Amino acid sequence: MSDIQKKNAGEAAAAYIEPGMVVGLGTGSTAAWFVKALAARNLEGLRCVPTSERTADLARELGLTLSTLEDTPRLDVTVDGADEIGPDLALIKGGGAALLREKLVWEASSRCLCIADAAKVVPTLGAFRLPIEVVAFGHKTTAARINAVLAAHDIGEATVRQADRGLVRTDGGNLIYDAAPGIIANPVQLAADLKAITGVVEHGLFLGLTTLAIVGQDEGVEILEG
Repeated sequence: MSDIQKKNAGEAAAAYIEPGMVVGLGTGSTAAWFVKALAARNLEGLRCVPTSERTADLARELGLTLSTLEDTPRLDVTVDGADEIGPDLALIKGGGAALLREKLVWEASSRCLCIADAAKVVPTLGAFRLPIEVVAFGHKTTAARINAVLAAHDIGEATVRQADRGLVRTDGGNLIYDAAPGIIANPVQLAADLKAITGVVEHGLFLGLTTLAIVGQDEGVEILEG
């Protein structure tokens, strides 16, 4: 994991933003570099929709003007990181537990730019544990249904994410289950099967949403298109 690669990706993405745009701000360490680079450009008329409270705090501290999906239901572009970038720019996201808010902002955007360090590019999705956001009520019952779906896809069981202070909760108060690492042979079908489970709010498969990926290198960036 390279901070210089993340920095290069974030700064390169900031160059795609123009004055007056409505911009979705992602969550995570690479997205933070973008937020810093965007603030440094001091563009006029810019409005930003953050995908998490953590990103909102950073953007506010840097002087960016914030908005919400309620006030700006259509965005020009969202820039966000990824935990894995697979073929056709299919992504796994949600390592930062903001996947529902991230996907809502992504799907409201005309363009979505993924930024990442070079290690995030993989030949097949699945080495990173797939996050699944679930309603806290009855979550163990929901987890049993999730694990049945994962088993049908030859993926190991999902376990609830925990931190020092107990179960990890999203900004919306939901829980995160992380599927065991395993090759995701059919991301489209897995996404549909997980979304069909009552109690599953969202999953970390971001498919068909990425316009291009900006992958940081030790010197400069590489641009990937689907």
